[in-house]
Amino acid sequence: MLPWAHAAARRRPRLTREEIVDAAIRIADAEGLPAVSIRRVAAVLSARPMSLYSHFDRKDDLLALMHDQVAAEILVPEPLPTDWRTALRAIAHRTRDCCLRHPWTLQTTSRWATRLGPNALRHAEQSAAAVAGLAFPPARLIALLRAVDTYTLGQVALELQECPTERDLFDLRTYMGTMIDSGKYPHLARMSCADILIPGDQARQSFDDGLEWLLTGFSTGLDAEPT
Repeated sequence: MLPWAHAAARRRPRLTREEIVDAAIRIADAEGLPAVSIRRVAAVLSARPMSLYSHFDRKDDLLALMHDQVAAEILVPEPLPTDWRTALRAIAHRTRDCCLRHPWTLQTTSRWATRLGPNALRHAEQSAAAVAGLAFPPARLIALLRAVDTYTLGQVALELQECPTERDLFDLRTYMGTMIDSGKYPHLARMSCADILIPGDQARQSFDDGLEWLLTGFSTGLDAEPT
């Protein structure tokens, strides 16, 4: 055969960092963070594991890249609402929705490096901008933003834990009904099982209520503290 009669061999296109991170996020969303490994991501991309290391040095770097890419979903479209309460509500809801879509971010957010990525810093900048008009020392404003973040992430963690199946929910209600009917829990008896278990259809309203109380509490302190 003449050499030019052969089709030219196609070289596999070089993987991009974005492709690697996207694949890792898909795995984490579907199976959880423990399922993410360099070998698993490489298999999904039909690549050699060592080829991925040209984009980062270790798995922790990949997790940081994953977290920062997802952090872009938290950003509120500009311009931010001028009222600080409205702005913080918008940021909190974007954070909640993002974490529910990507539950594994509750694990990666505890790593200090993930809080320094470009999108994470843009999120922090938006939060700082939301309260920039309040005449309080920086430490006080940081405390407010931490309180909102802590509340938001805590509520998401509870929501993710409290996702029982219909069968589990029936068993839980039966058990709670039996325990309350025993008379040993008179204060809980004043509440419905639905209120105690917080099923999914009430979770958003519960989140809204708690966030409103938190912001109202800080608002009350505005007139009580010196500027």
